[in-house]
Amino acid sequence: MKAAPFAYHRPESVEEAVGLLDEYGDAAKILAGGQSLVPMLAMRLTYFENLVDISRVDELVGIDLCGDEVRIGAATPHALVGMDDEVADSVPLLTRATPLIGHFQIRSRGTLGGSIAHADPAAEYGAVALALGAQMEAVSSTGSREIGADDFFTGLWENSLQSGEILTAVRFPVWGGRSGFAIEEFARRHGDFAIAGAAVAVQVDGDDRISRCGIGLLGLGSTPARASAAEQAVLGRPVDDITPQQIGELAMADLDDVPADLQGSAAYRTRVGATMVGRAWTQAIQEACNE
Repeated sequence: MKAAPFAYHRPESVEEAVGLLDEYGDAAKILAGGQSLVPMLAMRLTYFENLVDISRVDELVGIDLCGDEVRIGAATPHALVGMDDEVADSVPLLTRATPLIGHFQIRSRGTLGGSIAHADPAAEYGAVALALGAQMEAVSSTGSREIGADDFFTGLWENSLQSGEILTAVRFPVWGGRSGFAIEEFARRHGDFAIAGAAVAVQVDGDDRISRCGIGLLGLGSTPARASAAEQAVLGRPVDDITPQQIGELAMADLDDVPADLQGSAAYRTRVGATMVGRAWTQAIQEACNE
C-alpha cells in the first residue's frame, strides 16, 4: 500500500515552518525523521494534505549544556543523542535509552523531538522525559511557551501542542550529587516496541535516604506514564527499606488503563512492568550509592 497524495514542503527556518502551519492549518503535519509518521501514511492509518519537513532546519539540531540543563534541538537524530559526550556525562539516562530505540537505521533518521511529539506509549524518550522532569519548548506565530513533561502527553499519539505550534527543543535537567539512572524494558525481539518497561532516576542524601525520584513507564497506558505515587512513597525513606518487589508494586498500584492486545493481557503487562521497575530501581540505587 502507498500513501495517499500529499504536498511536500521543506522550510529552511522555524519561522517558515510556522508560516506553513498557519497557512494550511489542520491540513498540515510536521514531518521530522519520519520513522513513525511515514509508515502510518503508507498504511493509510492517517492522512494529511501537506507535510512540512523540518529535518533540514539547522536551528532545530544541536545539543547544548545550559547551566543545569541539557537542551536538545527537536530535529536532533537519536544517533547523535546516543553518541554525544555531553549527554553521557550530564543526562546518562538518555544515553542508555537510545540503543533500545528500534534499529540503527531508525536511530539514524528518527529524531528526539519527533519521538516525543509522537507520544507513543512505548517510546523510550517519553518515559525518560517524564522521569527526569523535562521541559518542552514550543513555538508558533504568536510566540513561544514551555510545557512540562507531565502536561505534554495527553492521549494515544496525542500531545498538548496547539494548532500551529512546533516542538523546537527539549530541556533535560542535570541531576547532580549522588544520583543513579537505569532503563529496563521487555520486548519480544530487540528493536520491537516494549511490552512494558521503566526508566528510573534516583538521588540519595548523605544518610542513604531517597531525596529525589523519577519513574517513567513504557507500554503501560495510553501514553508514556509517570509513577507519581511510587515516587512520593519512597521520598525520605532509607534505601535499604525499599525492595525491588515493593517499588514495582507501588509503581503499578495507580495504573488504571493498562492495555491488552496480542502481546499480552493487562495483567501480564502489569507483572512485567513491576519486574522492569524493580530491575531498573536496583541498578539506579547501586549507581547512586556508589557515587
